[in-house]
Amino acid sequence: QVQLVESGGGLVQPGGSLRLSCAASGSISIFVMGWYRQTPGKERELVATITTGGNRSYAVSVKGRFTISKDNAKNTVYLQMNSLKFEDTAVYYCSARRSMFESILSWGQGTQVTVSS
Repeated sequence: QVQLVESGGGLVQPGGSLRLSCAASGSISIFVMGWYRQTPGKERELVATITTGGNRSYAVSVKGRFTISKDNAKNTVYLQMNSLKFEDTAVYYCSARRSMFESILSWGQGTQVTVSS
């Protein structure tokens, strides 16, 4: 089972940018990697995924503003977040699963993103 560690969260003003990183303890080339986010009292929601072949998908709320990418050589997944809005404030989690039809195998510990003026 791969272990995931997120980093890169922080405080940013509306309209600003952040890049989150998710470092894996092993190869990510065999996994569908994803980013989720969660706010207090709400369920965790899917933000973006990237398949083993590099196909990307996004939640409607972030499409055009966020970009998921990965570096298999570094076993790292990224989430570039631009044009941040107040409603993007959440704890962001990295995930790994073998396919979109299977349960998530691993979660990171989460990194806080706060968008505030």
